[in-house]
Amino acid sequence: MNCKITRNAATVLRRELDKPENADLKLKVFITHSHGDHAHYGMDLAKPTDKEEIVSTDKDIDVILTKGEPLLDGVKIDYLYFPKEGFVITNPSKGNHGDH
Repeated sequence: MNCKITRNAATVLRRELDKPENADLKLKVFITHSHGDHAHYGMDLAKPTDKEEIVSTDKDIDVILTKGEPLLDGVKIDYLYFPKEGFVITNPSKGNHGDH
């Protein structure tokens, strides 16, 4: 399993993860719903369960993903400032570019 976090997203996530109240939590990416060959994603801060694995990223942010879930393998977390500010989670490795 792998996960990519862009520089913009890492900056925003690091601010949240560095808060004292989040010291023992990690970023979790999950599927909110799926249809056909792609999924819609959400994220939260959580502690991993035995059904999940922790994936390290090149931005030194660990991400919790559900073990064996193919639509989570290769997710990309970005943070956009335009046209609307916020996180965008896609999975380019599965052809999901968030364009529908």
